[in-house]
Amino acid sequence: MKVAIYGQYYLVSTEPIIKDIFVFFKNNNVEMVIESDFLKMLHEKNIVKKEYKTFSSHTELDKSFDMLISIGGDGTILRAITLVRNSGVPLLGINAGRLGFLATVQKENIAEFMQFVIDKKYTISKRTLLSLSCSPDNEAIDELDFAMNEISVSRKDTTSMITIETYLNDEFLNSYWADGLIIATPTGSTGYSLSCGGPILTPDVKSLVITPIAPHNLNARPLVVPDETEIRLKVSGREDQYLVSLDSRLKTVKNDSILTIKKTSFQINMVEIPEETFLKTLRTKLLWGEDRRN
Repeated sequence: MKVAIYGQYYLVSTEPIIKDIFVFFKNNNVEMVIESDFLKMLHEKNIVKKEYKTFSSHTELDKSFDMLISIGGDGTILRAITLVRNSGVPLLGINAGRLGFLATVQKENIAEFMQFVIDKKYTISKRTLLSLSCSPDNEAIDELDFAMNEISVSRKDTTSMITIETYLNDEFLNSYWADGLIIATPTGSTGYSLSCGGPILTPDVKSLVITPIAPHNLNARPLVVPDETEIRLKVSGREDQYLVSLDSRLKTVKNDSILTIKKTSFQINMVEIPEETFLKTLRTKLLWGEDRRN
């Protein structure tokens, strides 16, 4: 078995997690290939002393890899997908963060759940991604034009609202007067969109959520649309520019640019371990059932 390993930040609390993963894979003769910056950080902290093979680009991840292991929180996974891209390599998140809707394997269960990986006793949850194009062209967006959680637009350098003209399959929907607008996938429905009042979608739902951020027209509500819908946005406001976010990657776009958002031609294969299903994660993370009246 061959796995790629990626991590982003080092915290003292993550050291035992990293050591447990490396020891487990070593004892089970799993070939480990470590993302180069992550390995450098582990060397500097004297966590890993043995030399490992490394990778540094998405072009190096191919079908020879059985899985990519992401060590961190959900933000680390969102960066890991920029390495996985359209390779089809399954992605598993080890939660060294806090909330963790995507990084589902908890530190208390690493050995047990890693055994499921070794035995290939897991399922694949296919996750929809969104692509973004801009007219006129914007080089900053063209470099990395997809997101797994959401694509959002928001105001920049101002406290004034922006106006977001929104079209669905070329038909006018609404002009949102708001601080911004979120286009979320089912995966992203438990993130930024949820905090702005959007609904929760299960990962297998073929839909997207359009959620306004602090709308000034109070009758504007989140809207669920089919994921085959092409969404077109035109933003205007008092400032010359506004922000576009692809997951956590921020870009600056000029007013009156046309943004086109649609489903990508590829999906991300998220590894789902037995007993750590999406529904169980919802109950655990949102504390459903903690109220005795439930």
